[in-house]
Amino acid sequence: MSTFTTQDGASIYYKDWGAGQPILFSHGWPLSADAWDSQMEFLANNGFRCIAHDRRGHGRSSQPWLGNDMNTYADDLASLINYLDINDAILIGHSTGGGEVARYISHHGPKRVAKVALIGSVTPFLLNGLPLANFDGIRAKVHADRSEFFLGLPDSFYGTQITEGLRRSFWLQGMQASYHATYACIEAFSATDFTLDLAQIKLPTLIIHGDADQIVPITVSAHLTAKLIPTSSLIVYPGAPHGLCSTHQDQLNVDLLSFCHAQ
Repeated sequence: MSTFTTQDGASIYYKDWGAGQPILFSHGWPLSADAWDSQMEFLANNGFRCIAHDRRGHGRSSQPWLGNDMNTYADDLASLINYLDINDAILIGHSTGGGEVARYISHHGPKRVAKVALIGSVTPFLLNGLPLANFDGIRAKVHADRSEFFLGLPDSFYGTQITEGLRRSFWLQGMQASYHATYACIEAFSATDFTLDLAQIKLPTLIIHGDADQIVPITVSAHLTAKLIPTSSLIVYPGAPHGLCSTHQDQLNVDLLSFCHAQ
């Protein structure tokens, strides 16, 4: 497997497909780089180098006790970019990964980045629109029976487009993550305010969100994020759920390719 080691000793797994301008993908909770396989295959076949990592504590990366917070997630992304000496990158983040991308640009600067895409992103600040009780409920369900919770959560994550295959894939990726990282990441994606981070993004930015997203409602996320990034454009997918990278993969792939090619 392809891995690198961070300054604090975490081993981070990544996949690196294709050749051309680099695109780096940051996945959502509680998934792994595998959630991006459709986009990576499509874009790599269309002349781009596609790189996706498993966030620390998730997938095939190691499971350190410390560092399950947005600052460290962004530092890990920076370490990957530096390790591979990436420049002129297109950063694409879904859900929690959108926050990771925003925090990376805020803390590490845009010099290695050309464009940004935020899909179903947790930005700017979920607790500004959703009650803390929602996330306390998620924590309680993870604590009570994580495996059972991950069997049921895909109904909300993928909405009416759920298939048995998507349910099993979600469960498998979720159960690969450590219990501790799964639990700690809930606070990271819900209680981190990215408002000031978004103000630092002055690059061409594509925002994509489904208006049927039950996990990260568009009214508390994409609509506000678009206002905070003047250089952004927003595409709304009617009827699309949170997991639109899978349920609307063909539409998303075409939209991402058009964005990546745009001058």
